[in-house]
Amino acid sequence: MISIEALSFSYSGHSREPLFRELSLDIAHGGIYGLLGRNGTGKTTLLRLMSGQLFPHGGRCTVLDRDPADRAPELLRNMFFLPEEFRVPAITGHAYVSLYAPFYPGFDSSRFTTLALELEVNLDQRLSTLSFGQKKKFLLAFALATGCRMLFFDEPTNGLDIPSKRQFRRTVAASLAAGQVILISTHQVRDMENLIDPIIVLENGRIVFFHELDVVSRALAMSHEPVPPADDAVYAEQTMDGYTVLRRRRGDGTPVDLELLFNAIIQAPERVEQACVEGGR
Repeated sequence: MISIEALSFSYSGHSREPLFRELSLDIAHGGIYGLLGRNGTGKTTLLRLMSGQLFPHGGRCTVLDRDPADRAPELLRNMFFLPEEFRVPAITGHAYVSLYAPFYPGFDSSRFTTLALELEVNLDQRLSTLSFGQKKKFLLAFALATGCRMLFFDEPTNGLDIPSKRQFRRTVAASLAAGQVILISTHQVRDMENLIDPIIVLENGRIVFFHELDVVSRALAMSHEPVPPADDAVYAEQTMDGYTVLRRRRGDGTPVDLELLFNAIIQAPERVEQACVEGGR
C-alpha cells in the first residue's frame, strides 16, 4: 500500500546534510499506524512526501502502486491529508461538504453527519468562526467520511482539550474500514495510547523501529525498582521513588507504557530493536 525505498530528501537540495538519506518503509496492510518522533525529525515532511506535496531527491515512493508526485486523480480521490496547521473558508459546514465532498466518490454523507454529531460540531456555523479545536474536529469528521483508503493525520490532537482527545481516539478507532490505512504523526505519545498499532519511530533521518505492540508485549516488560538496575536492563528512567525499568520479558510482567517505550527507542534503539526481534518471535 505504501512502499518507500532508499528515499532521500533535503530542503536545501544537496548543499546541506539531507533530512532523509536511504530511508525505507513498507506498509502492506490496513491499520492505525503511529508515526512517532521528536519535533524536527521529519514526520510532517515524510507525510508530505507520501501525499505528493513534496518530491524526493532520490529513491522511490509509491502509494497504492502510484507515485504521489504525479498527483494522479485516481490516487488523490483515495487520499486525505489533515495537516497540523490549516485554513478553513468562511462558509458553513454544510456548504463545505457540498463544495468538497464530490472530489471523493466514496464520501458517506450520513456517516459525516453522525461523526459531526458525535464530535459536537455545529454545521450551521461558519467554519472561520469556530475555535481551533472545533475546526479540527470538523475536518476530522470530513476526513473519516471520505472513504479514502489513505488518511494522513499530522499532530491531530494538538489544540484539543482532554475530552476532545478522548473523543478523537474513540472516533478514529471506531471508524477504521477494512483495508484502510490511517497514519497518525505525533510527538504527543500519551495522546495515542490504546489507539495506534503498529508503531513506527523516526529518528536521525531513518526508521529506527517498526513493530506491532503484540511483538513488544511478548519481548519486553516494565517494572518499578527502588535501586539502579543492573546492566541487563534494556532501558531505565529515574522517578521520584526509584526507577522505571524496561527488561526482556521472562514470564509475567507489567505491559510496557507507550511513553516509556518511545523514550527507550530514542535513547537505546539498538537494544530495543534487538530485544523485539529476538523476544517477539
